[in-house]
Amino acid sequence: DDDDDDDDDDDEEDGGDGAAAMEDGDEGAAAGATLRPSFAPYDGAVDSGVRRELRRLPVPPHRYTPLKQQWQNVVGPVVEHLLLQIRFNPKRRCIELKTSKHTRDPGAMQKAADFCQAFLMGFEVQDAVALLRLEDLYIDSFEVTDVKMLHGDHLSRAIGRIAGQDGKTRYAIENATRTRIVVAGQHIHILGSFTNIKVARDAICSLILGAPPGKIFNKMRNVARRMNERW
Repeated sequence: DDDDDDDDDDDEEDGGDGAAAMEDGDEGAAAGATLRPSFAPYDGAVDSGVRRELRRLPVPPHRYTPLKQQWQNVVGPVVEHLLLQIRFNPKRRCIELKTSKHTRDPGAMQKAADFCQAFLMGFEVQDAVALLRLEDLYIDSFEVTDVKMLHGDHLSRAIGRIAGQDGKTRYAIENATRTRIVVAGQHIHILGSFTNIKVARDAICSLILGAPPGKIFNKMRNVARRMNERW
């Protein structure tokens, strides 16, 4: 009988120790629960995923006056539609673009740079704005000497064939291919879709190589007719 009483006492002590361990575990769990970090609900508007970026575009000297005259038209699309900051730095003689806390589009900086660069190349603001609104527009630039090495009067005559009398040849190519062309000395800039740029570039290269303007007019007339049939 004494042995049975001792066994009962041992069982009660073991049970007491187990209960105490369970209580300690509950207290530890409660302490762990109080130490959990609490975060506010995620708001997508707080973090737009756009990193801070600054970009400078040098302004050629011959574009100072047009930039000053068209500054309001250049600033409007960049600030209102792309939600970027823009200013002209007279000390560095460049346009500075910077993201702001309101910028949402990760590609806004590149779009604004393409828009400003197109204007600095010589395109009208109305034509350059199309780069912001349409996705499939590009600018292709090359020089007359890239097509054929010309010097002196031969180079001048090639540039004259591209422009034509009162710009008639250039306008014919623009209207037929639905592109915009800027002739700045030896530099040729073409704004348009990929396919249209290729057609306009082929016509300009033919003029540089010596093709008569009459032949180019006939070719552009056929191109315009095909495009009208397609659309």
